[in-house]
Amino acid sequence: MVIRPARFNIYLLCLALLVSAVGCRNPESGREKQLAALRVHLEVNPDSTGMSERVPIYRANPTMVNVDRGPFLREGNVTEAKVIVDALGGFALLVQFDQRGTWLLEQYSATNPGRRFGIYAEFGEKPVVKRWLGAPVIARRISNGVLTFTPDATRDEAEQIARGLNNLAIKVGNQSKPKKSKDKVE
Repeated sequence: MVIRPARFNIYLLCLALLVSAVGCRNPESGREKQLAALRVHLEVNPDSTGMSERVPIYRANPTMVNVDRGPFLREGNVTEAKVIVDALGGFALLVQFDQRGTWLLEQYSATNPGRRFGIYAEFGEKPVVKRWLGAPVIARRISNGVLTFTPDATRDEAEQIARGLNNLAIKVGNQSKPKKSKDKVE
């Protein structure tokens, strides 16, 4: 029996390098890099100029809503997003906008009562999910810069959207990076 220790050591070295290069994937590290897009469009009357489009809102029972092609609010205006839970176990997505976004939200909500906001999002890892999340009716002027709505998404998807929007807000400087806590074991 012939043993070749040199060849065995080279294979072992290559395997060790491969394992160290790939490493173990921590699910938390991917979450910090996850981003999301959110666009808020205004419902408009249909026109023949191509400035509006009909979009399906709600997957189970789609409602066609005619929205302006250009969003008036984007993910770059978001300072914070979170999923809030109500007493009955339902949830909603709360999105806080920056100063410019607050002004725009107030202007559009004050001048268009009874219309809808068409809310579009892109989120998740590969493949990226692209979907119209909702079309809440504008019931009143929104002057605090907070848009809260029930998305056409699962709770996990809503959490992904909020996490992605918060990561993007940190990246563009609309939110400060959270400090990592050092827990002491005593």
